[in-house]
Amino acid sequence: MTVGTIIKKTIKRLDLEGKLLTPDFYADAFCKEAQKAGVVYEDCAHVDKFSKTLNPEFQKELTQYRITTMAELARFLISRLNRTKPTICTELLDAQNTLIRRILQVVEVLHNAEASVLAKEGIKLLNSNPSTTEYEHYRQQWINFITTYDDSFLEKLKLFASVDKTNLKKTIQSIDLSKLHSQEGSQQKELQKVVSLLVSSFVPSIASSVNEKIADLSKRLNENPSIIDNSSIENEVKSIIMLRIALDKNSVKEMLASIDGVLDKLSFRLIEMIERSDDSTLEIQKIKKELESYNEDADTNFSIAHKKLFIIATALEENTQLLSRDLKNQNGEVKVLSERISKLELELQEAKNASKEDFLTKLFNKRALDELLKVKEAEFERYGHNFSIIMFDLDHFKDVNDNYGHEAGDAVLGAFAKILKKEVRSVDIVGRYGGEEFIALLSETDTAGGVVFAQKIREHVQRARFMYRGKRIEVTVSAGVSERVNHTSLQNLINSADEYLYQAKKDGRNRVASKK
Repeated sequence: MTVGTIIKKTIKRLDLEGKLLTPDFYADAFCKEAQKAGVVYEDCAHVDKFSKTLNPEFQKELTQYRITTMAELARFLISRLNRTKPTICTELLDAQNTLIRRILQVVEVLHNAEASVLAKEGIKLLNSNPSTTEYEHYRQQWINFITTYDDSFLEKLKLFASVDKTNLKKTIQSIDLSKLHSQEGSQQKELQKVVSLLVSSFVPSIASSVNEKIADLSKRLNENPSIIDNSSIENEVKSIIMLRIALDKNSVKEMLASIDGVLDKLSFRLIEMIERSDDSTLEIQKIKKELESYNEDADTNFSIAHKKLFIIATALEENTQLLSRDLKNQNGEVKVLSERISKLELELQEAKNASKEDFLTKLFNKRALDELLKVKEAEFERYGHNFSIIMFDLDHFKDVNDNYGHEAGDAVLGAFAKILKKEVRSVDIVGRYGGEEFIALLSETDTAGGVVFAQKIREHVQRARFMYRGKRIEVTVSAGVSERVNHTSLQNLINSADEYLYQAKKDGRNRVASKK
């Protein structure tokens, strides 16, 4: 294995462990990857090299303290040099441990949810006789906290308070309630504008009438705009939008039926003209026969034939003029109808684009999932509600399409969607993320809970009978699980779940991968 390959694996290892790219972290990860690859580098053997030069007592202590890096060795030697008596060192460590415990207890009651969680973890850590690795992992959590901490939320208070970022209590005490109420009034007006726009969108763009349900919800929103923040209202809004689309669709069907009637009428008139033309043709054929039987009484016969020909010519001229007028009138009607059809097709396409349902599986589509992910992220940032993401991917799905056809592939996707609907809770969300890839959003669920759900889906798929035209199709699924609290952003969470999905496929498919 080349050095470049080990470097790439080292950087990927740091990213998966959530560590910053510092020299110490990089050196430690590089040596681990080199050892894993069976490659020996002199820079990775400094600890063993120097520890062998120490006396046996020191070497024994190095083993007990699990010293593995040069930084740990340096700290150990410094502590030994500074140590005067064992009892003094022990007392000093106890005092430091007690001080750290008290500091964590203070941090736990401060007004920051993330810091409180870290403080609780620290207290548990101190009570469990942790290893240096556990200490290092916990220290890294505090580093991540301090590097990502953002106090810009205090800027929102500047409109009605004197913000002091060093004294939160002083900032709260300086809030001017009169300005706050004024701000709330302004926000209420803005909310009223938003609700007015939303209510306007309820009105069908094609249908001429408004359903009672649409009118009722519009009235409630106009009377009390603040109820828009209610989760039940959110479901009603979705239902009303679907109802509005249905009304427009029904109106389009009625219009198309009317267009069909006009076209039938036009066809009837054309057929009538053709039939008239046939009658004239028969007259011409009759006259032709009479002309062929022309005899010595030619003057009389020719006179009769001339008269009949004139009658036919006159009739043909009248029919032609009538047909011309009809075609001009019908052409105008067809042109108007064509323009209306084009407009209706455009509006139907816009309504289709606004839909959030996948046409094949009847699950949420990617557009809807992206919006729902943003809602979950907002709940996490505002209330700390944790959630998990599970990325599913049907194994060897291309082989299904190649061996059985795309109709069979669609049938498998639909059957898998039904399995997801059957197993998921009412508070959770499932959707088709694209192709044979699906995603599940599990509310208030950590990694362990996500793994349980993913395993349930995997086992259900494995024992299910996917049938197409009398043939059974063997189907398995792989999954990657990740939870929000372990990541600094929503995008990192999605990338992590996708990375674990890739790991599950790499390890042999038909399995679930997650953070151990």
